[in-house]
Amino acid sequence: MTDAQEDDRRTREFPRYEVSAYVDYTGSEVLLYHRIQNISLGGICISSPSIEEVGTMVDLVINFPELGTSLATRGEVVWANRQPPMDMGIRYAEMDDTKRETLRQYITRVKK
Repeated sequence: MTDAQEDDRRTREFPRYEVSAYVDYTGSEVLLYHRIQNISLGGICISSPSIEEVGTMVDLVINFPELGTSLATRGEVVWANRQPPMDMGIRYAEMDDTKRETLRQYITRVKK
């Protein structure tokens, strides 16, 4: 891990976890079954061939096969990388207590 990555990890409000999960999202296009690079209680980073502009609101459906459920929410693109690996960071914009608890259960399960 580089010093920059270590600094980033220390300053994050929510720790990020690498997962083997997928998300469907709707922004300027409808894109299904995209790999989640990492997830936290604050947002997700996803790989996609179609990168949205920073500030774009997107609809997300995060699938949790281990829990047998999914979570639908909205998010805002907060950063975008148009060079390989072509990914973007999305901060959750609408996350009620029930959805946050589902997300917390998933993260608890995958971080073990």
